[in-house]
Amino acid sequence: MKFNNSFVLSDEKQPAGDQPKAIQSLLDGLSSGAQHQTLMGVTGSGKTFTMANVIAKLGKPTLVIAHNKTLAAQLAQEYREFFPDSPVHYFVSYYDYYQPEAYVPGSDTYIAKEALVNREIDRLRHAATQALLTRNDVIVVASVSCIYGLGSPEEYEKVHVRIEQGARFTREMLVRKAVELYFERTTGELQPGTVRVIAGAVEIMPVNEEVIYRLSFSDDTVKHITRINALTRAIEEESVDVFFLFPAKHFVSGEDDKRHATVSIRAELEEQLALLDRQGKVLERERLRRRTLQDLSLIEEIGYCNGIENYSRHFDRRSEGDPPHTLLSYFPHSADGTPDFLTVIDESHVTVPQISGMYAGDRSRKNTLVEHGFRLPSARDNRPLTFEEFEEQVGQVVYTSATPDEYEKRHSGNHIVEQIIRPTGLVDPEIAVHAVTGSNTYEGQVRDFIVEAKKEIVKKNRVMVTTLTKKTAEDLVSYLEEAGIEANYVHSDVKTIERIEILTQFRKGVFDVLVGVNLLREGLDLPEVTLVAILDADKEGFLRSETSLIQTIGRAARNAEGRVILYADTVTGSLRRAIDETNRRRVLQIAHNKKHHITPKTIQKNIKDITEDLEEKRKKTVSSLAVFDVEQYKKAPKKTIREKERKMADAVAELDFETAAIIRDEIRYLENLEK
Repeated sequence: MKFNNSFVLSDEKQPAGDQPKAIQSLLDGLSSGAQHQTLMGVTGSGKTFTMANVIAKLGKPTLVIAHNKTLAAQLAQEYREFFPDSPVHYFVSYYDYYQPEAYVPGSDTYIAKEALVNREIDRLRHAATQALLTRNDVIVVASVSCIYGLGSPEEYEKVHVRIEQGARFTREMLVRKAVELYFERTTGELQPGTVRVIAGAVEIMPVNEEVIYRLSFSDDTVKHITRINALTRAIEEESVDVFFLFPAKHFVSGEDDKRHATVSIRAELEEQLALLDRQGKVLERERLRRRTLQDLSLIEEIGYCNGIENYSRHFDRRSEGDPPHTLLSYFPHSADGTPDFLTVIDESHVTVPQISGMYAGDRSRKNTLVEHGFRLPSARDNRPLTFEEFEEQVGQVVYTSATPDEYEKRHSGNHIVEQIIRPTGLVDPEIAVHAVTGSNTYEGQVRDFIVEAKKEIVKKNRVMVTTLTKKTAEDLVSYLEEAGIEANYVHSDVKTIERIEILTQFRKGVFDVLVGVNLLREGLDLPEVTLVAILDADKEGFLRSETSLIQTIGRAARNAEGRVILYADTVTGSLRRAIDETNRRRVLQIAHNKKHHITPKTIQKNIKDITEDLEEKRKKTVSSLAVFDVEQYKKAPKKTIREKERKMADAVAELDFETAAIIRDEIRYLENLEK
């Protein structure tokens, strides 16, 4: 079912500086069969644009892995600008909040799995997998969640349905087929993954699109298909010839697989119950028996249960210890099973260790659950890939980083491509070491930083500062606000979408100083920043290692006025090496600029993120919906608002926060009519 498409790179910019040489070197390595290559590019040298050119010329689907959701969102936006006509998808964990199932034996505490699913991100995940199964020109930008278990691509694709005008379907048949694909039947408002019968027609909302397909019937035939915008209810396409309906969940199975799975699960249950009997674990035995039988009952009745992924080995007919299906399984493979796609590991010095550490933590947690009767042993096989399995499944890899680690260097061998010269002529920032001798307390550093920050703020520039802990980051924001400086912080406790919005507000000048811990280092593209300050720069450790310091210093390398202040009483080994490497790069860039008569120019970049489209759609939705309530509001404003508030409360009670937010904005829209 896959269509042949090709990558078409936007012609708005052309490779410059070290980019042409880097592009050709990487392509030569790929054509010679090099399994590992490293693009060692300084901050601001355009590594993403270099890789976009490589992808366009190579012509293979590409997986780009980033080490956090924020960086993945930024990279997805960049690749969309480079490839406006190709599908560039964003694949990250769909949990805004996630507490994994766990058991703490010491306190006899069971922690149930708790998750708040972000419907928009879930939709984007489905869009990514469906694109991979239907097109060749696909780029998926993913976090390390791409190595976690996902449903079988063969089953996912096999059970999809082609629906076209003239097809032999009755309303009942179509609804039944949708339910078999894990769509929920509803009589209320449609959400992704739901279907309803209304006025003799069937309306269905796929999980990968923000559209509704309305189907009318004549006897046992699909007479007409209309495509409707799910937000505005406007007709996008009056007559649709055909569309494909994929499952509403990634974990799907046919009837044969379901029957096999239930038999296999029962056999494993009996075996594990016998083991617990021999061990004298009466409580654990009863706990496991009740839970598993309840899950089996749901699987047999409706084909699904909460936590069904823990039985995935049985549905996939895998042997114990076999790797699970993941996003990587959805990418193309040659006839002999060899991966036939390109993998780009962004900021590899951080991403590679993160990938390699996922399996052990998951295994430890699952072992405890199994030991105490909360899960069958097969739950261990619902897991992330081991690092060795990951290496086998990714095909040819390009690591990109300003500071590659020993792993990348060792595996790349002679295939390390250096990209030092920036097309913009921008020079690495000047570095100043501020030793507040005799009073180098935290408060002393902050007082000096406030003076330096105000110098930049008065020029309408932005400032970034890094601290060592979340607590000091939050405290610093309070100090700055007391000094009359607008500031905000970003650290790992800040939710994904909110984090992206904060960075966008920072670029727009909503506030002037951004405070962070570790999240402000790799890959964040903030060209408005002219000053980067590093507090406690002489505290040797992970956050103040040579690699971390070089990365943080690089945040000031996208602006011609960029400078860095290191707060330190002692110049440590890491500080000295970071300063020397920065100065080496300065010398090379200055010499290049002089030879080619280049005047450094600050990078100009559109201020946009993936949440803006969502926000724009929400505004359109609110205004279009509120139009229907204007007349009612004029007649009985208080009654109308009370009714809206009741609906908003109902949505919150159902944890449908997206609908609640839209209703809230409708209320504001109506109340503003009188102002």
